[in-house]
Amino acid sequence: MKDTLTAAAARRIALAAQGFGGPRPGPDTTRRQLTRLIERLGVVQLDSVNVVSRTHYLPAFSRLGPYPRPMLEELAWARKRPLFEYWAHEASLLPLSAQPLLRWRMADARDGVGVWKGVARFLREHRPVVDRALEQIRERGPLAASELEISKKGQGGWWGWSDAKRAAECLFWTGELTTATRRGAFERVYGLPEKVLPGAVIEAPTPAREDAQRELVRIAARAMGIATERDLRDYFRMGVDETRARVSELVEAGELLPVSVKGWREAAFLDPAARRPRRVEGDALLSPFDNAIWFRQRTERMFGVRVRLEIYTPAQKRTHGYYVLPFLQGEAITARVDLKADRKAGVLVVQASHAEPWANDETPARLAAELEQMASWLGLEAVRVEPKGDLAASLAGALPQGRHGSVPIGPGLDRTPRRSPGSPRG
Repeated sequence: MKDTLTAAAARRIALAAQGFGGPRPGPDTTRRQLTRLIERLGVVQLDSVNVVSRTHYLPAFSRLGPYPRPMLEELAWARKRPLFEYWAHEASLLPLSAQPLLRWRMADARDGVGVWKGVARFLREHRPVVDRALEQIRERGPLAASELEISKKGQGGWWGWSDAKRAAECLFWTGELTTATRRGAFERVYGLPEKVLPGAVIEAPTPAREDAQRELVRIAARAMGIATERDLRDYFRMGVDETRARVSELVEAGELLPVSVKGWREAAFLDPAARRPRRVEGDALLSPFDNAIWFRQRTERMFGVRVRLEIYTPAQKRTHGYYVLPFLQGEAITARVDLKADRKAGVLVVQASHAEPWANDETPARLAAELEQMASWLGLEAVRVEPKGDLAASLAGALPQGRHGSVPIGPGLDRTPRRSPGSPRG
């Protein structure tokens, strides 16, 4: 007999697995705490959009509070690093232990399997360019694509990339190059894996494809706590058939438990070691690329809200704004804010703010406190709420000097958990 869970219980399991509801050490966060969080998540998505903050900084802020931002850069790109970059969910940061688990994907890129056909074709048809790129990096050390002496400007396609950039990216996807560091405006600097990654990682045996995929599904299951097959597949962007086979194998081995969740149309699978908290406290602003909400079907099933990235939607057709962060209040998403960091003015601008139907009277004050904390973490001096959206007036009023919708930021914000709001499900 399958265990049957309520939607609310499933949501609590998922939030706890993702690291919500625990202590937020903020400025006192240690390198070990940040590393353990990323190991718990398994993967953190990278993105270049910097309207508020580049997305890879935000999941740790949501879970740990205002941790030291340079600490993440050290973990990702310093000489002795516990993380590396590769294409996992999307362009991602991952623990070094995952590098051998993704070698089958690097092999697929070299062989042109499935979505990697264009990579293999470029490597085959532009071999002199590819060889020159590799030769220069071997001779000169880590280089950005702009430093490769090959060709300058692309002719459309592949985002107008130059041949040098395309060669470097293809070699990155096949694992023949890796990210040595990032510089300037998020520019990737490419290096040879054997020069960048620890020898223990390079020398680690390559697991069989099926073994590696099983471990990736295990990581995804631990990170989500409870998930459908599609959720598990999306976490590391695996194929339909291979995910189904690996899930079936893990169920047979007792490493995934089939369960039913009231209100879910699809069967679910529970990590046997997942915590089952009675409630989850605390607040968090979520990047649109946060692990907890990046798969939109899961977000709607779990929280009852439709989250859409509207960056590429014409301004007049946007519903919630350009760069929208949902607000997690306890166990529910109760609001959304369209944020912009005006660094010249030193202000975090709330360009629009909208409440969900189940938001409660505490929502404006709790959201205001989280915005103040984010502004301080970003080095900004004030929060300003623009009069757009059904939550704008009450949110501005919840800030000190509320009628102006702006507040100077000071230390020591009160992060005491408060009562959870109403929930759309379960």
